Amino acid sequence: MKRLLSFLLAAAVALSAVGCAPAASSTATAETPAASETVEATASPEEAAAAFPVTVTDQAGRSVTIESEPQRIVSGYYISTSLLIALGQTDKLVGIEAKANTRPIYSLSAPQLLELPNVGSAKEFDLEGCAALEPDLVILPLKLKDAAETLSGMGIPVILINPEDQELLEETISLVGAATGSTEAADELLAFSDDEAAQLETLMADVERPTVYLAGNSDLLSTAGDAMYQSDMIRLAGGQNVAAEITDTYWAEVSFEQILDWNPEYIILASDASYTCEDVLNDEALASCTAVQNGNVYQIPGDAEAWDSPVPSGILGSVWLASILHPEVMSTEDANAVMGNYYDTFYHFTYPAA
Repeated sequence: MKRLLSFLLAAAVALSAVGCAPAASSTATAETPAASETVEATASPEEAAAAFPVTVTDQAGRSVTIESEPQRIVSGYYISTSLLIALGQTDKLVGIEAKANTRPIYSLSAPQLLELPNVGSAKEFDLEGCAALEPDLVILPLKLKDAAETLSGMGIPVILINPEDQELLEETISLVGAATGSTEAADELLAFSDDEAAQLETLMADVERPTVYLAGNSDLLSTAGDAMYQSDMIRLAGGQNVAAEITDTYWAEVSFEQILDWNPEYIILASDASYTCEDVLNDEALASCTAVQNGNVYQIPGDAEAWDSPVPSGILGSVWLASILHPEVMSTEDANAVMGNYYDTFYHFTYPAA
């Protein structure tokens, strides 16, 4: 079997080099054409199945046709795996990304996923292992476009996703919903986030917006500029990102001097930060910073998901942050009610735990 797979993979690589080169050169940006679909939201599994085949445009601009409703799905990206849970596709997953045990959402909502084979990561993707699972749909991050072309050459439909900002995240949800025959669930998920975003816009319309420094996972001296998802989270929560002048599309390195020059009123640590609020509060280099002097240093909760990354539950990051920046209009109780409603509706567990 392994020799056969190796032969098929080698042949697929050769074919993709000849016949698929234009598609492989596609890139995804904020201007990438929106994911398209040929089916409307469906009312039952039978109608969803009857709606196939469906053709979608993924976030690398590739046109992908899925002949029948997928029954065996491989997800090579934690964002798509979490999304598939919310869309009611958990039982169809046959393989997921590596390090699944580091994602609390799986043990809380779908612990059976932790027993599935892993297909590696964007850095070390297991192409042969993925093909051996005999999937009829594979969902991968944009970084794995070469692997996508190889699998496509073997006749396996693959869609590439790139949820790097709020608009692209919403596009991802619609794309995966169309590809899996779960457009109705995708629409419900989008409607929840849209409704909460509209509510926050209303609540924050007349508030004074404090300045916020968002510190990265591995280093206090890395932050997110205006082009990143995290900046949208701050704005929606009624804050101002002090690093909005930074145009990088990835985490930018800054200095203590720069932070002091910005002098943020709040310092917010990423949910997976390798350091603590106490570390920041006790850092002599930041002793004169307004946020430190007032004790306004907080870490985004990570007990379910990293809300400061573009996950389907990302709206909850803004809800939580609004309760920190503006408790007079978004109380902790109100924020917890929104979070509880979200996880009860889409992931079927109680949050926060009693």
